[in-house]
Amino acid sequence: MTVSTQPAPVILRRKQLEARIGLGRSSIYDRINPESRYYDPTFPKPIKLGSGKNPPVGFIEAEVNAWLNAQISKSRAANLLTTGNVDGQKQSAGVQK
Repeated sequence: MTVSTQPAPVILRRKQLEARIGLGRSSIYDRINPESRYYDPTFPKPIKLGSGKNPPVGFIEAEVNAWLNAQISKSRAANLLTTGNVDGQKQSAGVQK
């Protein structure tokens, strides 16, 4: 009988998350807080890494990567709609590179 084991999820702490996505602490917590005008229901939810009044939290790397990829896709789609191409650069008529 073969036992398959899943690799343990990689947990990012807040500072690692900040470095990965380029947002600061306040911006991250605004996206998590349903009462904030910057709330993003698609933003990765933190997981508790301990107990107590203010337990340490972490973010699952795979969820962060999926969110980042979704942001990239949305950005590319918006560029395509507004400029007619994926990289957001205007194309000159008759000029070829």
